[in-house]
Amino acid sequence: MRQRSQLIAWKVAGRVSDRQTSADEVVRETGWVFNNVTGDHLTLADFVATGDDEVPVFLEAFGLRNPENQQQTMIEIGSGIGRMTAAFTREFERVIAADLDIGFLERCYETVSRFGRVDHLRTLEVADGRSLMLNDDSVDFAFSYLTMQHCSQGDALALAREAVRVTRSGGRIALNFRGPSRIDLLLLPLGVIARFAFRLPRIGEWLSQRRSITRLAWQVSRISPSQVLAALGASIDGVTIWSDGPVDDLQGAFRHGRFDGINENHWWITAIIV
Repeated sequence: MRQRSQLIAWKVAGRVSDRQTSADEVVRETGWVFNNVTGDHLTLADFVATGDDEVPVFLEAFGLRNPENQQQTMIEIGSGIGRMTAAFTREFERVIAADLDIGFLERCYETVSRFGRVDHLRTLEVADGRSLMLNDDSVDFAFSYLTMQHCSQGDALALAREAVRVTRSGGRIALNFRGPSRIDLLLLPLGVIARFAFRLPRIGEWLSQRRSITRLAWQVSRISPSQVLAALGASIDGVTIWSDGPVDDLQGAFRHGRFDGINENHWWITAIIV
């Protein structure tokens, strides 16, 4: 079966990561992992430190950091090689790191072994890019950051519904999306071209080590709050849409939270599961 184009860049990057001898080498050799640069001075510790800084900021800003987390289970949808996962394993009793490619998950396990609580970690492959192989009501908290924009719109909305399905009643979700903007007239067509290039033998693996091109290939969809709210419907309550500015299409009785740590093109939804 022909692989869907939006998954190819991820799979190629996963293969490249899997071939490296360590997660440190992944950080040094693949520019898309760390700050658009490569070099011997870059370390996995530096990479994880950025996640250590961001996890408490997001949890506190969204009102999701509390002592009960130490007895709860969360799922991180789009864990990558574990930049934020290590911090989550120190915050929660159990963390399910979910990602498209097993190569990323193997590196995530290594990262958490070094910088987190590996005894709190479980990994989960999302082989089809849209389904979480978990039972209903399996977790207390579902989180996703910098992942949904890399999915097709159908897959992103499916993952949002899956996040709700696997979260127990009374549990919470915090999901990040990228909304439409004028620059998408350029970025999205360039993303299509970049993903085509990733299909080419050897060239795709070379491209996956260049952050700017890989990030273009990962620019797949833009989703507005109204689309996500329509997809989740009556399954959520206590909804807040977070951004650093106004949200154009926000309608209904939903709270709008302002948070200046959010990229101007991004927005978050936090909600309680009914």
